Amino acid sequence: MAGAMLTTAVRQTPTIDEPVYVGAAAEYVHQHRLRHNPEHPPLGKLLIGAGVALAEPHVDRDFAGDQGRLGRHLLYESGNDPWHLMVWARLPVIALTLLFGFVVFSFARDLAGRAAGSAALALYCFSPDVIAHGSLATLDVPAAGFVLTSAWLAWRARRRPRWYVPLAGVALGAALATRMSTLPAVPVVMALAALSVVAGGRRAVRAMAGAGVVALAAIAVVWAVYLAVDPRLRWAPEQQVPVVHGLRGLLVRLLPFPEAYRDGVRLQFGLENRPWQGFLFGRVYDGSLWYYLPAALLVKTPLGAIALWAGGVVAVVASRRLRPAAPYVLAAPAVLFAAAVPGARDLGVRYVVFVPLFLAVAAGCVTAVRRRWVAAGAAVLVAFAAVSSVRAYPFYLPYSNEAFGGPGRTREWLHDSNVDWGQDLGRLADRLRERYAGERVWLVYKGSGVPEFYGIESTDPRRAPLAAVRGLVVVSDSAAAKATGRLAELLGGSRPVDRVGHSITIYRR
Repeated sequence: MAGAMLTTAVRQTPTIDEPVYVGAAAEYVHQHRLRHNPEHPPLGKLLIGAGVALAEPHVDRDFAGDQGRLGRHLLYESGNDPWHLMVWARLPVIALTLLFGFVVFSFARDLAGRAAGSAALALYCFSPDVIAHGSLATLDVPAAGFVLTSAWLAWRARRRPRWYVPLAGVALGAALATRMSTLPAVPVVMALAALSVVAGGRRAVRAMAGAGVVALAAIAVVWAVYLAVDPRLRWAPEQQVPVVHGLRGLLVRLLPFPEAYRDGVRLQFGLENRPWQGFLFGRVYDGSLWYYLPAALLVKTPLGAIALWAGGVVAVVASRRLRPAAPYVLAAPAVLFAAAVPGARDLGVRYVVFVPLFLAVAAGCVTAVRRRWVAAGAAVLVAFAAVSSVRAYPFYLPYSNEAFGGPGRTREWLHDSNVDWGQDLGRLADRLRERYAGERVWLVYKGSGVPEFYGIESTDPRRAPLAAVRGLVVVSDSAAAKATGRLAELLGGSRPVDRVGHSITIYRR
């Protein structure tokens, strides 16, 4: 897993979200101010910032643009090497992703023994989505891993509540300080802590106290993270914060967190109210579909893992030995999934990347079923998932399983961070130099990279007369999937001649 993530990280150009996080991370580390990217709390970006600091970039302290321009300025306009800087920014997330593998193994081992831990760890390590997003300087895998850690520590609190209840609160606080989408997990982990205290033979009053300890520890972590960025908690957002009315507005005001955190939640509600466009199974639509995330997971999960997930859920629920663990393994992902499904942004399975973490633990519990064919079947399915993952190397971001044609066909079913997140601009530059040197290039690129930096001299074909567009028309697959108007007309008169990284298509017109 480490090899897959590292070799992937060094080849990929910045994805759409990464420059924003890297720019904010540099601002936290070098200027100690909370200004950019308030819609996400600081912890994940502080981890990214540790790598940024080791890269020793030049930081323009007087830059006054928005968060999108901040990252672009740091990477491409300040004399820094974006390849070097991005690798260093990604390394802390890679290290954290590997550490979460220890949590997956330990959780499953605690529930059903060493064989369960090994099976769960194998599924985790070969998960294409975890490899893809665990090798980027983003926040999805860190937040999911912290929630998983809090559930595991809550389970361990059944035997040693004085140690593990506070630690579960710390892990929950780390999740809250990384992504606000983890807020629905708060009552779940509090309830799990209370359940563990009761299971340990304590009275209900102590169980309530345990839930309170979890909440207080989580709150303390969030405050500590904001104070670590700026001990004076100066807060001057560079973007307008929307006003949130009604019950949601009341709940935001009641959050016991710094004002910057509460404004970040308001910004998230504002993003949910924006009009978004989705793409699923060849259909372009406005708004969101309730079945988008289940369908996307079906496409992007190895078939062997899907079978083991289903078997693991059945084993945890049906087995008398494992049933006490069911709330710890299934409650948090169920609540977070239910909160994510009605979301307005159908942009990728990264929004539910906690699913392969928790369900890997559940899948490992299949080995607790004491029948020979079950153990043999589990081994075969783990191997099937591993082979499917290895075959996708190094293109984990556009992965889809064999039932949907593999990474080369993912663009037919999904878009955005499921397949094309701007990661292959460097590969495109290499391909143009190797095969199409000297030809006119027309480019429609969906990403945060700067084509000129990589030596790509191009023009946007949508801004030229139709008759003038001749030569190579290079289009990101997400843009092609939703092409309308001029772009659709251009592609209709072109023929595909090459593919780059399963995310960019080269046409000749």
